[in-house]
Amino acid sequence: MQVAIVVLLVAAAVTALVLQAGNDRTREAERQSLTAAETFANAPGTVQALNSKDPTAVLQPRAEAARKRAAVTFIVVMDTKGIRYTHPDPKEIGKKFIGTIKPALEGRTTIERARGLPLHAGRGPVIQAVVPVTDVRGSVVGLVAAGIKVQNVTSMFQRELPIIFGAGAAALALSTSGMALVARRLSRQTHGLEPAEMTRMYEHHDAVLHAVREGVLIIGADGRLMLANDEARRLLELPPDAEQRQLEELELDTDMAQLLASGEPATDEVHLAGDRLLAVNMRPTAPHGGQAGWVVTLRDTTELAVVTGRAAVARERLTLLYEAGKRIGTTLDVVHTAQALADVATPRFADIVTVDLLESVERGEEPTRTAGMRRTVISEGYQEREEIYPVGELITYSRSAPQTRALETGRAVLEDDLRQAWGWREQDPDGASRALERGVHSLVTVPLQARGVVLGTTNFWRKGDSPPFKEEDLSFVEELVARAAVAIDNARRFTREHAMAVTLQRSLLPQGVPEQDALEVAWRYLPAEAGVGGDWFDVIPLPGARVALVVGDVVGHGLHAAATMGRLRTAVQNFSALDLPPDELLGHLDELVTRIDSDESAGDGPQGRQSEAVTGATCLYAIYDPVTGVCTTARAGHPGPAVVHPDGTVTSPEVPASPPLGLGSHSFETTELRLPEGSRLVLYTDGLIVNRDQDIDTGLVLLHQALEGAGRTPEETCQAAIDAMPSAHPSDDIALLVARTRLLKPSQVAHWQVPPDPAAVAPVRAECGAQLQAWGLNDIGFTTELILSELITNAIRYGSPPISVRLLHYRSLICEVSDGSSTSPHVRRAATTDEGGRGLFLVAQFAQRWGTRYTPGGKVIWAEQSLHDGAAAATGDALTEALLDQFDDPTL
Repeated sequence: MQVAIVVLLVAAAVTALVLQAGNDRTREAERQSLTAAETFANAPGTVQALNSKDPTAVLQPRAEAARKRAAVTFIVVMDTKGIRYTHPDPKEIGKKFIGTIKPALEGRTTIERARGLPLHAGRGPVIQAVVPVTDVRGSVVGLVAAGIKVQNVTSMFQRELPIIFGAGAAALALSTSGMALVARRLSRQTHGLEPAEMTRMYEHHDAVLHAVREGVLIIGADGRLMLANDEARRLLELPPDAEQRQLEELELDTDMAQLLASGEPATDEVHLAGDRLLAVNMRPTAPHGGQAGWVVTLRDTTELAVVTGRAAVARERLTLLYEAGKRIGTTLDVVHTAQALADVATPRFADIVTVDLLESVERGEEPTRTAGMRRTVISEGYQEREEIYPVGELITYSRSAPQTRALETGRAVLEDDLRQAWGWREQDPDGASRALERGVHSLVTVPLQARGVVLGTTNFWRKGDSPPFKEEDLSFVEELVARAAVAIDNARRFTREHAMAVTLQRSLLPQGVPEQDALEVAWRYLPAEAGVGGDWFDVIPLPGARVALVVGDVVGHGLHAAATMGRLRTAVQNFSALDLPPDELLGHLDELVTRIDSDESAGDGPQGRQSEAVTGATCLYAIYDPVTGVCTTARAGHPGPAVVHPDGTVTSPEVPASPPLGLGSHSFETTELRLPEGSRLVLYTDGLIVNRDQDIDTGLVLLHQALEGAGRTPEETCQAAIDAMPSAHPSDDIALLVARTRLLKPSQVAHWQVPPDPAAVAPVRAECGAQLQAWGLNDIGFTTELILSELITNAIRYGSPPISVRLLHYRSLICEVSDGSSTSPHVRRAATTDEGGRGLFLVAQFAQRWGTRYTPGGKVIWAEQSLHDGAAAATGDALTEALLDQFDDPTL
């Protein structure tokens, strides 16, 4: 057959070439004849020759020369009547031209096939062209005809014919060898089976495939349905052209389509297809020698139930369990999960469903049988439920109640006729009477228990015309309640863990802002919808009437983020106690986070799992000085602050950006912002400006618009920023801190330069005393002068110039002595023979607080005293007692 096909193809090719060659020769003849005729007609001297006395004498030699050069059969020149002036055969000159000349006389060209022309080359088909010869006025003065025999035109056919036959022979050889190779491969793949044996095998397989009462599908690796037997078509209601189509084109039920497209093995999984529940098995074909794909078998479980005589009930129960699996447990709320259980069973299984949970379960605590049980939910749609079974009622079951028996046995208890259920009626006679009056007649109560722990009970009631419950209902209702119990217990555990996380987070966040006069502060904290997170803020009073503002963020949610936030917040407070500048504080915090990451990555967490690292921690730290109005700020991967000026305009000052905490080996830069009194400094975490609906640039624009406006208090500013949020349920935590600046009046600050001479102590002390009298602080004058004397003397003796003294009349009296030395003093116990060493001890005894902070030019030693009168009244006694307690009498 292959040889015959090749021969036929070669013959067809030759025939087509012959026909094509004939057409090509005709077109070539037309072209050559027309070219020759037009060339001669337009040649110089042709018109003059036609108008001469003897045109033949002039034109005949020219025509013959042109004919030979053009390789045409003839070139004939004639007058307008068709009388020849030239011809290859001189005998034909003077005779009438054979052909059509009328179009040429009208100025057009004629091309035609002519036969029977008087030619010396013999007869045969000739293609001739007739063209007019016109003078300068456009008048036709003669005609020129040129013709060529078709058989004289050169053809490609003779040259191509050997190639065609050679190609045919090669194709014949290739087809023969290919046929042999295919035959060998086919023999290997069919294991040497004869066609008859293969036919019989296919018929057997086809008969089995389409006769079994189980649907069979073969799906290709590309998701294309390769084969479906009759049972599969019936069960899935496939169209006739289902094979070779993609699965998504077949309009299968969503659940079944997802399973078939998942590419995951399945064993007896029950899925809904239309009104049928199908048991599905799915296995790959590749491990068994076939191409990559899947074999799916479908078994109609609903029809199996029909065989047993319980098809409708089984289908309804399976459908109900299927819907319960989808509806129950979709939330992690105990009450909503219990409500889903009640609603899914109403009205297809029961007319009324009540769920009674232990009080501790609803709160998320560990269940205990000693706790009372409270009616938590009732199924929707029952109008009289509040009157018969009020929600929220505390219930104590009697010993004879069916609920008590269910809890004791751990199995469902059936009361098919409540009129005869004396134990139930004794539980609540009035409530039982009201229920019976409204037609309630049958009850099944099932204990809610999961992981061996009792959570409560579920009661299924039927009333009116509904048939009473039967024994065969118990296994189904136990299965339904068991599934719901696991979901309720999961919700309880989540409630407990969420409450623990929220409690931990709230305990780690500041409960309020400390009292200070430098800033008027308001704040907001909004937890994310996903749960507790790692955002925090702080307001930390510092020496010298200064205040530190800090906002930080640990990316993520849950206990780990909250615990990490608490560690970082505590570290910031401790570093702030050292009175470090913002860049140094962030540097120490960065080292701490790096060390925490290293420790947690190297060690194992609970149950051998590796602990989570602190990734994505950011912080912004600012120190505001009410004396100068300068706010020194640094940030580590955190959004910069916003400043609302007293006139209501909003700016975002440039604060150098630094990497987040924990990357290590990075320096942090500070910037100083000079804030007029009444400015509002706004610090926030990125949750305020970035959420799922907007990017950071849009969030900044919206925040600036919300903050604009003069005369607002910090509380009003906070509320305006929160109200401008596009979503009421943020996807990330939000910490917002708004601080309105205040400045100390010049009259509240006194400053002196001290020469480095011990004799200068007394004059400065006297001037300080005079200033205290001007401030009305005579009661603490003695103590203040004592403190200043010790601090100034130490600065002169152990420090270096320049030395200065500053007093701040604030919520308390702050004494500051600065010098150019970076050596830090410390309290020590002086020996009995030492002349000095007791000055800082006295300062520590009579000052509420004291300490040292370093400046770019040296250090400042400060001491803070209360303005309360009682402290000054006991100064002499306190001094004496302190000295006597610290030192022996011989020392004094």
